[in-house]
Amino acid sequence: MTVPVELRHDLEDAANRMRISAIEMTCASKTFASHYKLDNLVAIVDANRLGQSQETSLGHKVDVYQVGAIKARFHGSQKGKLVPKKPVDDAPKVDLHVGSIKIAPPAYKLAKLGDVNPRVIGLDGDTKNSTFSEKLLQKHPQQFIECFIAEQNLVGVAVGAQCRDRTIPFTSTFAAFFTRATDQIRMAAVSFANLKCVGSHVGVSIGEDGPSQMALEDLAIFRAIPGSTVFYPSDGVSAERATELAANTKGIVFIRTGRPALPVLYQNEEPFAIGKAKIVKQSDNDKIVLIGAGVTLYECLKAAEQLEKSGVHACVIDPFTIKPLDQETIVKQAKRVGGKILTVEDHYPAGGIGEAVSSAVADHTDIRVHSICVQTVPRSGTPDELIDLYGISARHIVEAVNKF
Repeated sequence: MTVPVELRHDLEDAANRMRISAIEMTCASKTFASHYKLDNLVAIVDANRLGQSQETSLGHKVDVYQVGAIKARFHGSQKGKLVPKKPVDDAPKVDLHVGSIKIAPPAYKLAKLGDVNPRVIGLDGDTKNSTFSEKLLQKHPQQFIECFIAEQNLVGVAVGAQCRDRTIPFTSTFAAFFTRATDQIRMAAVSFANLKCVGSHVGVSIGEDGPSQMALEDLAIFRAIPGSTVFYPSDGVSAERATELAANTKGIVFIRTGRPALPVLYQNEEPFAIGKAKIVKQSDNDKIVLIGAGVTLYECLKAAEQLEKSGVHACVIDPFTIKPLDQETIVKQAKRVGGKILTVEDHYPAGGIGEAVSSAVADHTDIRVHSICVQTVPRSGTPDELIDLYGISARHIVEAVNKF
């Protein structure tokens, strides 16, 4: 990623010495730098061995470095503005208490599948303490592969593992990081691989982690893969059913899971099927259909309650699968309420739920679709702040319905 920038500086004859993390320098980047004889690069090797969920694959190997010489040079070097000064005497006491989002670990369905089928394996990109794939590792370590922070390799290993139906691989990482492996996923589809991808931490609702971690393009990417199946469960029960269905569905399967701890909507015995939506709320007086998934399904339900107080009744639909979409249910309900649909999603407009629904009803001229979604590159904040700031909260849904 970084080396082309250094080439630009070289072409401009700029006297800039660029310092980059060695982790950013892939083999291709190193070859590129060597080919153009870039002499303004300083590679900084991070040897602290710390990953996210465990130590890195190489660990802490510093015997080859002259640590004493490095230390002496560092202490004798000129310090810049970023070196902290000693605290002043009258400085206020530092409050180290930081509020955090409490997330209840789910009953991890993949671990249950591992109990009954040894062919089910999990692969993770050093996020297992966030995606909870560590629960499979704890129960069945022989059915788990840690692939570290290398998502292209993560998908490649899974594709190799599923050859000749030897395993049913579930890869997991933050959904945003699967974008790095888009080519591997695309080529897996070309070879008709049986690959399951579970992408967590989606949308602005992840909150403080910021835009680099917010998956807002993932639905578009996985919907575009030929023959793919895309699940978007909205509670723990539907997430379990999605995992079961994914294990029994051949091909490229994506399960989009959110970060916030959400209430349980469905009874454990509730049946789910691919391509079948759930009508979560309806009445004989409905005037509009609201379609949301994950965190926005709950915003739709909140909005429906608020609208009802002003005499406007809304039907609320949980699509469960975005691909294939339950066209029959959506069209039927839209015609029943007078042809109005409002989709709400924690995703960019391109390739998301709004476009999927619009495509599904395109042949019906008496149905209109309006979509609200994340329209700009977001920033950090609390989940509630960001859901409202980027226009997908219940308040914005109510406003959109009243303007429809």
